Amino acid sequence: MEHRNSTVVTEFVLVGLSQNHKIQMILFFFFLLFYMTVLPGNILIILTVWGDSQLGSPMYLLLANLAFLDICYCSVTPPKMLADFFSHQKTISYSACMAQLFFLHSLGAAEVLLLLVMAYDRYVAICKPLRYTSLVSRRVCCSLVGATWGGGFLHGITLLAFSIHLPLCGPNILDNFFCDVHQLVKLACANTYTVELLMFLSNEVLIVMCFTLLLISYTVLLLKLWTRSSKAKNKVTSTCISHIIVVLVMCGPAMYIYSLPFRAAPMEKVIAVFHTVVFPLTNPMIYTLRNKEIKASIWKLVSKRVFWCGK
Repeated sequence: MEHRNSTVVTEFVLVGLSQNHKIQMILFFFFLLFYMTVLPGNILIILTVWGDSQLGSPMYLLLANLAFLDICYCSVTPPKMLADFFSHQKTISYSACMAQLFFLHSLGAAEVLLLLVMAYDRYVAICKPLRYTSLVSRRVCCSLVGATWGGGFLHGITLLAFSIHLPLCGPNILDNFFCDVHQLVKLACANTYTVELLMFLSNEVLIVMCFTLLLISYTVLLLKLWTRSSKAKNKVTSTCISHIIVVLVMCGPAMYIYSLPFRAAPMEKVIAVFHTVVFPLTNPMIYTLRNKEIKASIWKLVSKRVFWCGK
């Protein structure tokens, strides 16, 4: 790729989800209502795990970290998207675009890696229960969580390095509601085949590798269930199903968006909305609705706060 000393483009124009004002207002109130409903639920999960000593096992610490990651992930693109519904010209500066790209991919990669850690946690708990406290101690759990954040940072900084070196001479219109690597590559005024290939491999290999490992791990767990009693089988099956749903919801859209090296995919914007806005906030809810212990702790926490406020 031919490099330039500097970029001519200082800001980008975002096409957004729709140009129709009425549709924009409908989308704004829909997403605002969704946030007002689901975001407090994720915060409640974190507060519940933090405040209940009975939820001190690694499984619940990982769930709280997942909720925190999803809150951070959904703070990257939606605030700008909601503000743009009231703007005639939706623009974003070059530096803000690069920051959005970095946090989107670093947090997304960290979440996929965290799902691997959660799969490992369930594998040890089900297949090696007697060694669980030693193999998945609190210290090991914190180290694994730190590794997921570190891996996400490396992935994000790699894509950011590629994106910064793209020579952008104009035009500056991005056909989406946020900045992403495949949108920027289309605007580059040079041969970007090598960069496209490296970005594609960086995204697709990570997603497909993690998705494959996750499916293998949960397939092994489900096969192990055939040797368990009915009660234990139902409980473990419920947990595995929750994890599999989250894996499909998180990795499926990502593989679809990045499946073709920087070619426009049908329904890309719609899938991107669900992938960056809707699904992340619902992931912790899927776990919570299938977990009796954390539902009981949440109800206890809410009841205590309501009773305290009523005094």
